[in-house]
Amino acid sequence: MNSPPLGALRVFEAAARRLSFKAAAAELHVTPTAISHQIKLLEQHLETRLFERGARQVALTADGQKLLPFVREGFEALARGVATLREKPRAITITATMAFTSRWLVPRVATFRKLEPTLDLHFLASDDAVDLHAGAADVAVRYGAGPWPGLRHESLLRDRFVVAASPRLKLRKPTDLARQVLVHFAWRTVRPDTPLWPLWFARAGLPLSHRGELHFSDESHAIQAALMGHGVVLISRTVIAEELRSGALVCPFGPELPSASYQLAYPPRALEDVRIQKVRAWLLREARAFQRTHA
Repeated sequence: MNSPPLGALRVFEAAARRLSFKAAAAELHVTPTAISHQIKLLEQHLETRLFERGARQVALTADGQKLLPFVREGFEALARGVATLREKPRAITITATMAFTSRWLVPRVATFRKLEPTLDLHFLASDDAVDLHAGAADVAVRYGAGPWPGLRHESLLRDRFVVAASPRLKLRKPTDLARQVLVHFAWRTVRPDTPLWPLWFARAGLPLSHRGELHFSDESHAIQAALMGHGVVLISRTVIAEELRSGALVCPFGPELPSASYQLAYPPRALEDVRIQKVRAWLLREARAFQRTHA
């Protein structure tokens, strides 16, 4: 048997739900006569009576009662299907520090857009750890080794801290720092191995000697000060990679200080979402390419 007309099934569902041809007509914006006509066509198609007609109301027959749940389920499934086409998928949110977001993630957005033009990204830049369990973000790039309870994490980038300055300062050797301004930025947590200027001078075997100091609360501001020639900064090689490539900043001498790595962190069930799988694959691929270039 061929499937019955969809329009007639819609009329049947409305009339069966309201047990009134008149009420169904008002809902569907047609006349009661049109409702009655569609029901007759459906009954002829199915070769069975679906309604018992009374003077003031109608009632479902046994076959009508049997058919109604299937028709209702079908229209509900159809409505859900249409809704999924109308809904815009939410963006995948990546959180990272402000410096890492602006200097490493943002320059690579074009590559992701080329690979996944229909998948939107939202960047949440914060130097405070964003709660992934609360749904504030989907994945995080975090600096250090945690611990981050309840999260999976994998190494993204190894990092080193280097002395960086504008080439206009014409630094040649470590002792040149005695006549320079040292640029500092605030760390959330300071440990004995945190790459700060006193540790660098100790590793270089030199006394802590300089002409002055500049202190900033934000890492990006410290980098900007170095770019403008206001002083020399001890900074992550990862976040100034573009300035080193262009020659806007130079690393005139060592030593380089090892530091913690950048970690990609996410809740264990996050990878059940194919969109997060794509974001993870993109980040890991970009990180591998970066490490090869800047090894």
